[in-house]
Amino acid sequence: MVKKHYNRKIYLQDKPRSEALAELLTHFTPKRETEELHSAQVCGRITARPIYARHSMPHYHASAMDGIAVKAEDTYAAHEQHPLQLKHNEDFIYVDTGNEVPYPYDAVIMIENVEELDEDTIEIIEPASPWQHIRPIGEDIVQEEMLFTQGHLIRPVDIGVLLASSTTLIDVMKKPVVTVIPTGNELVTPYETAEPGKLIEFNGTVLANFVEEWGGHAELHEIVKDDPEQIKAALLRASEVSDIVIINAGSSAGSKDYTVHIIEELGEVFTHGIATRPGKPVILGKINGTIVVGIPGYPVSAYLACEWFVQPLICTYLQIPVRKKSTIKVKLGRRIVSTMGAEDFVRMNIGYVNGEYIANPLTRAAGVTMSLVKADGMLIVPPDHLGYEQGEEVEVELLKPLEDIQSSIVCIGSHDLTIDLLSANMKRVYGTKIISAHVGSMAGIMAIRKGEAHVAGVHLLDPDTSEYNLSYVRRFLTGQEVVLFPFLRRKQGWFVPKGNPLQIENVEDIVKKNALFVNRQKGAGTRILFDMLLNEAGMKQEEVSGYNREMFSHLSVAAEVKGNPRAVGLGIFPAARAMGLDFLPVAEENYDLLMTKSFFESNKGKELISMIQSSQFIEEIHRTLGYTVMKDAEPTFI
Repeated sequence: MVKKHYNRKIYLQDKPRSEALAELLTHFTPKRETEELHSAQVCGRITARPIYARHSMPHYHASAMDGIAVKAEDTYAAHEQHPLQLKHNEDFIYVDTGNEVPYPYDAVIMIENVEELDEDTIEIIEPASPWQHIRPIGEDIVQEEMLFTQGHLIRPVDIGVLLASSTTLIDVMKKPVVTVIPTGNELVTPYETAEPGKLIEFNGTVLANFVEEWGGHAELHEIVKDDPEQIKAALLRASEVSDIVIINAGSSAGSKDYTVHIIEELGEVFTHGIATRPGKPVILGKINGTIVVGIPGYPVSAYLACEWFVQPLICTYLQIPVRKKSTIKVKLGRRIVSTMGAEDFVRMNIGYVNGEYIANPLTRAAGVTMSLVKADGMLIVPPDHLGYEQGEEVEVELLKPLEDIQSSIVCIGSHDLTIDLLSANMKRVYGTKIISAHVGSMAGIMAIRKGEAHVAGVHLLDPDTSEYNLSYVRRFLTGQEVVLFPFLRRKQGWFVPKGNPLQIENVEDIVKKNALFVNRQKGAGTRILFDMLLNEAGMKQEEVSGYNREMFSHLSVAAEVKGNPRAVGLGIFPAARAMGLDFLPVAEENYDLLMTKSFFESNKGKELISMIQSSQFIEEIHRTLGYTVMKDAEPTFI
């Protein structure tokens, strides 16, 4: 059999790195798979879809102390001058920390404050207040609460939340299989003696660990000799069983650099050579529909090329953003000379001297592995620059320590399930997570006023004008440039247990039938609505049982109603549906987003508005929550 001869390919392309990557991603059509795993086994994995709690934590009213459970109203007469005696199993029961506090008991008295007179009788000298020393249902986790968005990296502490909420099985993205093929006649394994002319093969192991760090599953192939038939056989096998193939060395233009010819013969080559220093001789192609990345043998070039092209492929497979490096402004201690036409990647040492960050270049040789080990940062010189002068201020990517870029949007205000879905979509599309705090509409307005939030969800009804939000914003944010953005039309209504056992129809029924009302916190729009309903009915807050017990989200209210046949709450329909409650509509309201003008006009603000107005998001909200997104409404600038 005649061995095929491959001519040396002397000239390489100078394709811009960004162009090469964009072209590569258009050719990457992975067959993504998910797998269901036990929650105890998912540390370090990526969620395939949003994860919701199966049960509340705690899922019952739990005693927070060792003591006795009582009905608070039965203890109001207790005083140190008039001790009150209670009978076991009639007026109280004993409970330990963590025990259930069953209905109708609604308070716990610490055992230290109880005087035991005999086996059945105790004495107390001060009254208990309702719900003292009791952990309510859902204090930590509320059933159907979104625990994690799609694309969330599971940490050890997250596993605790999953197990505590009985969410024992979750769907995660299956890791893409990435085969790493080291090539070269000069290579030996680290466990062999490296004679002169032989080099220990370590690139493959390093690249495999990068793949694992980025979320892939690495298969490290044995060393393949510089033989076209052996390389061809290895590439064919790998392309059939892998999502991505990396072949290390043989990508340049030497007499034994066969890789580009073999990929062309077996499939297609998109790129051979990119405009970077180091890392120029990169091959990007496809065999049997599988992306193949040929990277240089020099370690620094190999690691950089793998980061530039393999990491984005893995992240695209997992549907997560490529993690960006933190940057810092530094003053150059030495002049940096570069060549026009190519991106220059300069490894830097950084020191903090006299209040300034001073950076100096390390060796720029592509084969010096220790230059990456020692580097504190990486200076990227654009292709249209000849370099930088000593003393010039430049931006450097930090390598040591490496910190994540904090790009979250802080949303403080009224709770709505839409914020969770909005966060999931923002994370999926833009890599930006929304951190939300459910503190009520009024607290949201105050957070904007004090500069503590980017966005506040508000739904405050003005009883005098029957107008939502605008009068409150004008009253409390005078002199500040803010934007009230119309977001949703949603229904508020009564939460009642299935079948509405107390036959609650209006606010009067809550009082007449002595129902236990589950209220929202002061400043919440829902509470303001309830107060208005009370006022219109000519009733007082003191007449409502449970009025002063506050919950901080609609789901928490719904969870409370679900756990008590005599309870009723006021809130939004999706929360009632999530808990399997009946819902009696009371009012339709505007739920708007309040933000500063500067945030509204920022890139993150524009991304947020773009997502809200996207047809996909609007359809998702209508389908899952039944809301109407006010797409065509104009923002109000104040």
